[in-house]
Amino acid sequence: MKKVVKFGGSSLASAEQFRKVGDIVRAEEDRRYVIPSAPGKRFSGDTKVTDMLYDCYKAAEEGEDFKGKFKNIKARYDEIISGLGLSLSLDSEFKVIEENFKKQLGENYAASRGEYLNGIIMADYLGFAFIDAAKVIFFKEDGTWDEEKTKATLGAELAKHDKVVVPGFYGSLPDGTVKTFSRGGSDITGSIVAQAVHADVYENWTDVSGFLIVDPRIIPDPVGIETITYRELRELSYMGATVLHEEAIFPVRKEGIPINIRNTNAPQDSGTWIVESTCQKSKYIITGIAGKKGFCSINIEKDMMNAEIGFGRKVLNVFEDNGISFEHVPSGIDTMTVFVHQDEFMDKEQQVVTGIHRLAKPDTIDIEADLALIAVVGRGMKSTRGTAGRIFSALAHAKVNVKMIDQGSSELNIIIGVKNEDFEAAIKAIYNIFVVARL
Repeated sequence: MKKVVKFGGSSLASAEQFRKVGDIVRAEEDRRYVIPSAPGKRFSGDTKVTDMLYDCYKAAEEGEDFKGKFKNIKARYDEIISGLGLSLSLDSEFKVIEENFKKQLGENYAASRGEYLNGIIMADYLGFAFIDAAKVIFFKEDGTWDEEKTKATLGAELAKHDKVVVPGFYGSLPDGTVKTFSRGGSDITGSIVAQAVHADVYENWTDVSGFLIVDPRIIPDPVGIETITYRELRELSYMGATVLHEEAIFPVRKEGIPINIRNTNAPQDSGTWIVESTCQKSKYIITGIAGKKGFCSINIEKDMMNAEIGFGRKVLNVFEDNGISFEHVPSGIDTMTVFVHQDEFMDKEQQVVTGIHRLAKPDTIDIEADLALIAVVGRGMKSTRGTAGRIFSALAHAKVNVKMIDQGSSELNIIIGVKNEDFEAAIKAIYNIFVVARL
């Protein structure tokens, strides 16, 4: 069996955390491919190394003396090396990095050094081979990931080694310039490596024991999710669930490789399994609840709208012309409502209203602000009657007014719109009716 294991920043923040990671990797011979993040926070109020690198490079870019900031970054790594009792020295690496900061090689280069240096330490600590991600993970000129070139090069290089460390978060452009994924992109690197070696499992180790049904900041100690499908995860991630980078599922999904979210600080916990499909029934009708605040709705009314060909296209063209993406577009016979991010819309609202009037000639347009969208997701809803009715009943009992409800044809999720002020109350009501009532 082949296992790819990725460890997040909190798992590698100190020598003590490194030892936990070492124990996890050595516990199973199958854990042959390791993807480390940069050191995270050691304690509340601490600073992540990636943020320290951004700050240091900004000072270099602005012509300020950055030696003090640079020294603090080096101290973080020296502390880990010393704590692990390694004879490794990163002095030569830091000398190169300092020179490249002076040459201003770019913010992407600066940020990537956190993972690069941690990868060198991890390889030395485990006795694994080290492969610089810039030499095996590639981006196209437009900045998008070059899947075909990466698969060919990475697969061939990994085949030369039995056990390997590949730092996460970055790769290179065609001219060799270092390019990073978006923040949290080490998850993506792990997924790419898993795809390249045709792994049996991609283990993603972090500081929580998998996904929770709901945000613990809203519901204290919520129930965990044992198994979730790629599609369910995609819906929840889009609405704010952030344990795993949402783009990390795509490479492994093509190969049908399951992801196992695990807790470095509680390795005995089985965590959450993310799979393509499963015959296992969820303990609850729903798999998860997630949501976001900060939306507004633009309600458009026009008599006989349903008989007018191209009405929807005209309306949405106005949003496109103003560079505004829409979230949901529920409609009725003579009404059409467009939900958008309020911060994207506010400065352009009157241009949009004017544009809709000119193109679509509606009877009225009404705007409502300060709305929240909540996604109730679950493969179990498809085979269960009355799910929407139970949601309405729970929200009515909690005195929450529903502004919108939208269910996709897949019956995998139901989106509910409420006022921002009712967001937490709505989530608690839904959790109570589907989860607490079953405990």
